[in-house]
Amino acid sequence: MSQKFIKRNESFVCQNCGFFNTEDKNGSCRNHCAECLYSMHLDIYPGDRKSYCKSLMKPMYMEMKGDNIVIYHKCISCKILKKNKASREDNLSILYEEKK
Repeated sequence: MSQKFIKRNESFVCQNCGFFNTEDKNGSCRNHCAECLYSMHLDIYPGDRKSYCKSLMKPMYMEMKGDNIVIYHKCISCKILKKNKASREDNLSILYEEKK
């Protein structure tokens, strides 16, 4: 099993809200919906698409790591917790609103 990061900057339709996510304009790897922040449990290592789970991953919380905002997602099926860098295009208000 390779631990090498595989860069994937692809458009996709969110399986949670149906929003069409375009490729990240900054060339980064988009792995979650910019509108609802949900992700899919597709990878074991970033970009490998080798996870057998394939379930939705709910955005749980975010934190600052240096100059970056990191979003933590929890798989609704297997409960694994993964982190992903936020993009400038992300609707981070979703996580603020959920805390209220």
